[in-house]
Amino acid sequence: MTSTALENQLIVGAILFALGMIGFLTRRNLILIMLSAELMLHGVSVNLTAFGRYHGNPQGQVFTIFVLTVAACEAGLALSLILTLYQRRKSLDVFLWGNLGEDDLRVLSGSSSSTQPTTKVVDPNADFPHLTPAGRAPKSPVTKT
Repeated sequence: MTSTALENQLIVGAILFALGMIGFLTRRNLILIMLSAELMLHGVSVNLTAFGRYHGNPQGQVFTIFVLTVAACEAGLALSLILTLYQRRKSLDVFLWGNLGEDDLRVLSGSSSSTQPTTKVVDPNADFPHLTPAGRAPKSPVTKT
């Protein structure tokens, strides 16, 4: 492989990475953000294979396999998070991630100690569900007469 071929492949990899970074930083749609992250990983993979081929060893290609494995895992996790967000908010806007917390928790503003977080008082006599001990038949709620 000649040095001009290496330069051309490195330019293509850098362009892919730059386009992915621009997309990651400018988009608000979660699917497009994840696609941009994938594009950045593929730009890195092109550069790794180019360097591996230029130096005549397979280490770049082997490392690319690991990068693509990480990319596939990232895509699966991102898809599950995106589906969860869409089910809860009916939108894919990235700014909706900020208010996905629990309803009873408050965010304390600043470091002022004057605001105290509210705590729930748990009733010790509350009727919690109980597991049936092993070997006993559960009590039936319907009584036979």
